[in-house]
Amino acid sequence: MAMACRALLILAAVLLLCAAECHLVHAWKRSYVVYLGAHPYGREATAEDHARATESHHELLASVVGSKQAAKDAIFYSYNKNINGFAAYLEEEVATQMAKHPDVLTVMPSKMMKLHTTRSWGFMDMERDGQVLPDSIWNHGKFGQNVIIANLDSGIWPESNSFSDEGMAPVPKRWKGGCTDTAKYGVPCNKKLIGAKYFNKDMLLSHPAAVEHNWTRDTEGHGTHTLSTAAGRFVPRANLFGYANGTAKGGAPRARVAVYKVCWNGECATADVIAGFEAAVHDGADVISVSFGVDAPLADASSFFHEAVTLGSLHATIHGVAVVCSGGNSGPFEDTVVNSAPWVTTVAASTVDRDFPDQVTLGNNAKMRGISLEASDLHSNKLFPVINASSAALPNCTVHHATNCATGCLDPAKVKGKIVVCVRGGDIPRVMKGMTVLNAGGVGMILANGEMDGNDIEADPHVLPATMITYDEAVSLYNYMSSTSEPAANISPSKTELGVKNSPSIAAFSARGPSGTLPYVLKPDVAAPGVDILAAFTEYVSPTEVAADKRRSEYAIMSGTSMACPHVSGVTALLKAARPDWSPAMMRSAIMTTARTQDNTGKPMREMDGKEATPFAYGSGNVHPNRAVDPGLVYDITPNGYFTFLCSLGFSTKDLSRLSSGKFTCPAKPPPMEDLNYPSIVVPALRRRMTIRRRLKNVGRPGTYRASWRAPFGVNMTVDPTVLIFEKAGEEKEFKVKVASEKEKLGRGYVFGKIVWSDGTHYVRSPVVVNALD
Repeated sequence: MAMACRALLILAAVLLLCAAECHLVHAWKRSYVVYLGAHPYGREATAEDHARATESHHELLASVVGSKQAAKDAIFYSYNKNINGFAAYLEEEVATQMAKHPDVLTVMPSKMMKLHTTRSWGFMDMERDGQVLPDSIWNHGKFGQNVIIANLDSGIWPESNSFSDEGMAPVPKRWKGGCTDTAKYGVPCNKKLIGAKYFNKDMLLSHPAAVEHNWTRDTEGHGTHTLSTAAGRFVPRANLFGYANGTAKGGAPRARVAVYKVCWNGECATADVIAGFEAAVHDGADVISVSFGVDAPLADASSFFHEAVTLGSLHATIHGVAVVCSGGNSGPFEDTVVNSAPWVTTVAASTVDRDFPDQVTLGNNAKMRGISLEASDLHSNKLFPVINASSAALPNCTVHHATNCATGCLDPAKVKGKIVVCVRGGDIPRVMKGMTVLNAGGVGMILANGEMDGNDIEADPHVLPATMITYDEAVSLYNYMSSTSEPAANISPSKTELGVKNSPSIAAFSARGPSGTLPYVLKPDVAAPGVDILAAFTEYVSPTEVAADKRRSEYAIMSGTSMACPHVSGVTALLKAARPDWSPAMMRSAIMTTARTQDNTGKPMREMDGKEATPFAYGSGNVHPNRAVDPGLVYDITPNGYFTFLCSLGFSTKDLSRLSSGKFTCPAKPPPMEDLNYPSIVVPALRRRMTIRRRLKNVGRPGTYRASWRAPFGVNMTVDPTVLIFEKAGEEKEFKVKVASEKEKLGRGYVFGKIVWSDGTHYVRSPVVVNALD
């Protein structure tokens, strides 16, 4: 009996060891994208072509894993339309072997990307007092009629009035997409919303809990907000709890929209994103809007083919599809901008001339300005006791969690009847901090910026009287609280203020250049409204939300470069409708060279802290849509131009041949990277002197353009020739920019100048950025 028990114990131990080993082997696997380049066929490929491509992927992986069945089991996406490659769940050793295969361009492990989370169109002079202006790009661009905008994001709330198809014509016959949801509460297509697909296979492998349902419906609100900003219909009387009341509309309200849900619970997985890009291009999108990206810039340009947005957008551009991306929310620090490839339009976030101020009155009669979307009256003739959240921590919570007003961390006995000072930041959403205070019996909340947040404040629809204050104001508040044994305060209701001066300014959160990944290209390209933007939102209710905040609104106010990106996506769609023969590069050039660098007082645009902003914050300036439809001249770049640029970066003819289906060969001596025909000029390492070349294409009437310029400080700059004569539309002319450093003025880092070509009517402006080393 003892022997039998011992045998059973040994068998159990063996089984446990086996189970543990099997788990470890499984844990070694992860998602990889095996990238092979481009397919030789175009959008007109047949189903047989796609099937052959998929079969070739099975055979390629089988050559390493040993059997075709094992390859089929491992592959969960076969990119068989315009991108050539596949996504598979592999062991690291297999991925390493695949990377060495002569047919493979690169193998990238899957990474997670983060979402970059009405009045704006009027502020950009497209309308005034609700009326469309005669020279508005809306008139030239037919409100984006029949242009197709694809949104890669968190899905859509299709019931929103912003996506009504009332009065719209039938769907364009060139469209190949559709709505694929089979769930009971999936997303139906109409003549406005003509496509809805979801991609979550990579997310299911890496973060299965993030996938709530297999559908395209938006449970977060981000995708609905961004897409309605780009192309929402005119919806009168839109507001958030009475704030920002007016007619909501997108940039291209008559454009068709297609949704590709690739983001789940705030994150977007590599293989899903690439699948979304491929589907959008194949289905027939004209513009792709992307409001997410990696957390930090890529290590260097050699990593280009290891990043999903960079790779997917390159294939889109090759097929003539314009891609617009958010620049990221890691500002105000330099070298934080993401999505910096030269074939995408990268957007920074700026303010509009609307604010939602309130006022905090302290017991010593000092007053400080805050911002909020909460209008409850906190008995304006009475002061309430003020307590710092860190002083009200429950025993089961750390002081850190209490300071951040984490759920369930405040002691009701200490908080009841008081205004609580919570610190902004941490993992707790700002509105949830207010819920914590309310649930503990607090009567109000002051959300105080930390030093890293500076003076960047955002309005939120709080559940109790509350406000956010700047870091400077927070320091004053803390000083007051420490000066008295009975600190007291009151918070006034907030109000909507229009015509705010020194607008636009650049949001502190908006990521800045220079791009460490690609310092030869100025990023971001342009700035657009991205602070306190009203747009459509989800009405989905999750169990956790029901417990936290039961209020619902069809529209929400949000901030982020996520909100700035679709403004430019909408403008790009208007340009596509007005100028259908323009390439993506020409549309980007028109937007960049007509942008403004002054605010509504006629002074240079500034940071939110009042300092003068630079092109590393706003690129070429704040977008001015009406000018973009008639820029006079543009800087064009063909796919071969991008391929040549990649050759200059060090990619080989073999690499580029795969991208171009064998139609491109690197030049024997690639030109300097600074010579990419971009609408801005950057010399990241000037050593004594350099000559940069550019070409301008006439897209207007015949005319004579003359150059004027302002050299960056400490740099001698000349333009040759100074006069360009264009005799017909489509004609191209080359010019040179010569820069030389002044030795006695070295050591200042990056300095900024500009070049303007004008025929007296058009002003084609390009920023010039130089870092003189010796």
